[in-house]
Amino acid sequence: MPVDPLSDVLSLLKPHTYIAGGFDLCGPWSIGFDPHTGIKCYALLSGACWLALEGLPEAVPLEAGDCVLLPNGRRFCLTSDLALAPTPFERLQPVAWRGGIATLNGGGDTMILGGHFAFAGAHADMLLGAMPPVAHLRDDRDKMNLRWALEQMRRELAEEQPGGILVAQHLAHMMLVQALRLYLTGSAGRHVGWLFALADTKLAAAIGAMHAEPGARWTLPVLAAKAGMSRSSFARAFKATVGTSPLDYLTRWRMLLAGTRLTNGKQPLSSIATSLGYDSESAFSTAFKRTMGCSPREYARSGPPMSSRHPWATTAIARITDGEQARE
Repeated sequence: MPVDPLSDVLSLLKPHTYIAGGFDLCGPWSIGFDPHTGIKCYALLSGACWLALEGLPEAVPLEAGDCVLLPNGRRFCLTSDLALAPTPFERLQPVAWRGGIATLNGGGDTMILGGHFAFAGAHADMLLGAMPPVAHLRDDRDKMNLRWALEQMRRELAEEQPGGILVAQHLAHMMLVQALRLYLTGSAGRHVGWLFALADTKLAAAIGAMHAEPGARWTLPVLAAKAGMSRSSFARAFKATVGTSPLDYLTRWRMLLAGTRLTNGKQPLSSIATSLGYDSESAFSTAFKRTMGCSPREYARSGPPMSSRHPWATTAIARITDGEQARE
């Protein structure tokens, strides 16, 4: 079976929270949202509005059919008029909610659907750190797929049919992968990060080889050969695209795998060290502490230390049990 690095990383990050809902709006309106963990995605089904994101000098105009991805947790506002003072989302709870949709001012003008999911796995910065604060998704086919997934999520959560939670979870995963594919095609802008290396067939071949055999005795010349490049060209291209050297990437990937195995508690430390290419527990422990910020045994007991965790990776696992949560 071919190695799929994107699926590998997502399986470690464990995208878990899936909350769907929306707004049916009319007249002047402005809704403010506090900082969030994980990723939020919004699809504008009808009408037009603005997205104002904390830290961005200019607001993003949205039209019917547009989708936006918000992966960096910043405070933001959706509004019909940038001059309006936003109403905090929490104050919208008393308004009329039907099937997870909030109706403001009678509705009928602008329809927005949204989804929100976080990561149960640590080190979510491996994924989110490569993303811009906002991605405006413009490819028609991908926007269609995202809107379909959001609408199906909303229906599953609102109608409470048997198996609906599991279906919504799979739809959330599909929505995330569909959005990330935009980065691989370059349609959402280029940024430095491992994700963008997957769009380069040569670099992706080297990353796939490391993921397929993380314990192999990889060297720079061997990885360059996997990519079909000279050693120097490969090293330069990898550093420029991923933001780190190939062997540093390999070490971090090994430690992320080790972290998952340590928390599962099913393998002894010596076995984990050997499987990841280390000749001794001490060599492995030294590399692990340098990369993860604590010893393997400390990690196995309590996970990564707070100082080494990305702020978006320390999210609680939300469980959708009633209509209130489904409306977030």
